Amino acid sequence: MTGEVRACLVDVWQTIIFGDFEARTRRLTEYAGVDAGVWLKAWLGSSVERDRGKVSVADSLALSLRACGVDPRPELVADLMLKDSELMREHVRLYDDAVPFFETMRSRGILIALVSNCSGTTRPLLDHLGVVPLADAVILSCEVGSAKPSPGIYVTALEDLGVAAADAVFIDDQPTFCVGAEAVGVRAIQIARDDGFGRPAPARGFPVVSTLLDAPRYF
Repeated sequence: MTGEVRACLVDVWQTIIFGDFEARTRRLTEYAGVDAGVWLKAWLGSSVERDRGKVSVADSLALSLRACGVDPRPELVADLMLKDSELMREHVRLYDDAVPFFETMRSRGILIALVSNCSGTTRPLLDHLGVVPLADAVILSCEVGSAKPSPGIYVTALEDLGVAAADAVFIDDQPTFCVGAEAVGVRAIQIARDDGFGRPAPARGFPVVSTLLDAPRYF
């Protein structure tokens, strides 16, 4: 890569944090006393609207309960919200290279924006993990109404940082989202970790790294 890099846009899930979604779902559905398969189908069915902030997490929980034949009483939904938050904190962790990578960016004077397709539960989780103070901007799809690979979410991150697309790089595990970044003029790097979580295969057209600490070599 050539040119000065002033900012790094970084994906969240499977890039700086990871978790056991299956274990979370199993324990949450056991707690709710519902069929995990029926629940999961309904939960995933509302994911696009949830990630764009059109459906809240509470509404998604109610939809899943209703699909399982359970009355989504407000007190039950509130209880499941608390349980899901507890399970997220238990099952989600930072990758070991995340904080050292942020520290490297800081030492080089490079601004950081977290850019994630996610629901409203992600910001509290990032707060809990101590990630938010490490970034200069946190751009979540559910809050800005635009999700990768649509241009809007990348543009919002650049505007928040006050950086031109040509002066930024983007790191994500999803090739499609890397392509979305390149479509708005941001250079992309795919991270393909060898951690047994079934990551997308490395794609052609942009650099691929297995750890965040290798990404700066392409800046």
